Amino acid sequence: MNWAVVIPLLLFLAVVYVIGFMTNKKVNASNNFVQEYFLGGRELGGFILAMTMVATYGSASSFIGGPGTAYQTGLGWVLLSVIQVVTGYFVLTTLGKKFAIVSRKMKAVTLVDFLKNRYESTVVVVLAAVSIIIFLFASLAAQWVGGARLIESLVGISYPAALSIFAVSVLVYVAIGGFRAVVITDTVQGIVMLFGTVVLLIGTVIAGGGVEAIMKELVQENPRLITPFGADGSLTPLYLSSFWILVGVGVVGLPQIAVRAMSYRDSKAMHQAMMIGTVVVGAIMLGMHLTGVFARAVMPGVEEGDKVMPLLAMEVLPAWLAGIVLAAPMAAIMSTVDSILLLVSSAIVKDIYLNYVNPEASEKQVKKWSFAATTIVGILVFLFAIKPPELLIWFNLFSFGGLEAVFIWPIVLGLYWSRGNKYGAIASMVIGMVSYILIHMFMPNPFGMHTVVLPVLFSLIAFLLMSILTERRKQS
Repeated sequence: MNWAVVIPLLLFLAVVYVIGFMTNKKVNASNNFVQEYFLGGRELGGFILAMTMVATYGSASSFIGGPGTAYQTGLGWVLLSVIQVVTGYFVLTTLGKKFAIVSRKMKAVTLVDFLKNRYESTVVVVLAAVSIIIFLFASLAAQWVGGARLIESLVGISYPAALSIFAVSVLVYVAIGGFRAVVITDTVQGIVMLFGTVVLLIGTVIAGGGVEAIMKELVQENPRLITPFGADGSLTPLYLSSFWILVGVGVVGLPQIAVRAMSYRDSKAMHQAMMIGTVVVGAIMLGMHLTGVFARAVMPGVEEGDKVMPLLAMEVLPAWLAGIVLAAPMAAIMSTVDSILLLVSSAIVKDIYLNYVNPEASEKQVKKWSFAATTIVGILVFLFAIKPPELLIWFNLFSFGGLEAVFIWPIVLGLYWSRGNKYGAIASMVIGMVSYILIHMFMPNPFGMHTVVLPVLFSLIAFLLMSILTERRKQS
């Protein structure tokens, strides 16, 4: 075990624990446990809002799976990844003030609260909660695996032992601290992610003898590595363009991102977050994926893409600096896990238990079930992650696509189209979910586009048609 690498990671985890215990006092002192635990009292300032959006969106796929895929695919994957630069800006521009104002009027604490009040339908609530649990469970598993693989690579222990350490680390501070613990740790994690990205990219360029030497090495190995189309020619213009839906405009439909548009303090905070978040996301996405491609020249022959970044950090940096830099992927993974874990917990406790099982539950009962749900979900994900997939990024992108197909139109049209109704929302959610799963299983990437494109289109058509048809029926 290389203690020079491990000690910075242990210090990072210690900071996370301290934040969790400090915010637990705020949670316990709050007069409204549900709003404090699941939304942080709607008090986020601009910088914290920007960093929590960055940290929530940046995940195992951004720091491990994505750069690993870039290592195998080439500069084409970097071109694809920078689509994500506009994510935070687009979400806050689209949802922004209107979503915050409407959710405050409704006293909505979760995204499902908003859907429940907007469409006044039990079916919409159940579909939303089930979709969140199913698709975010898949995303959680990917993050759990990423964290475990990182610890496994650094510490040299078995995968199950590394998975156990990671699971306990996250569960402790999320379960006790809630949303406030999540966003404060996200801020710390976002700063670590940005620092780690810059240092690792510089270290890789120096180790490779400069950008020109690295590019010559890549061309010598495979000229396609420096084209937009990938080492195997699979990144066609249509496929690259379709990613604008998956990791660009479609991100509006991700519950873990959308809920942050409900949590900021005022419009000034929102505008600050739009600017800060865009710059930070751009630096991280470009930097990490470019580093993944450059790593192929510095460290050729790595067969398992998800191990590229940990091995690269220890190859090109002094051990103590590698330990600090490798806190970046750990931060990215933990920040995504904590947000998703809290969202799944809120779907179980706030959206199902409080709405339909025990609406008169006391504050004490809600606290008990919130802590229990967070812990149980974490344990189930741990069991599911014992046998990991080959590349985390595909597991994560499956989750993204499913959530977008289900939620994007009920959220956006629910805000901006007054004629949209519960029948349109139900049809959109069902068609989006079913078509996405079927196409993913039986006809992935149809016509050369990403799988998510057709389900998003089908769900839009279903929302519009069903809303218009049922409106006419009511009028006749």
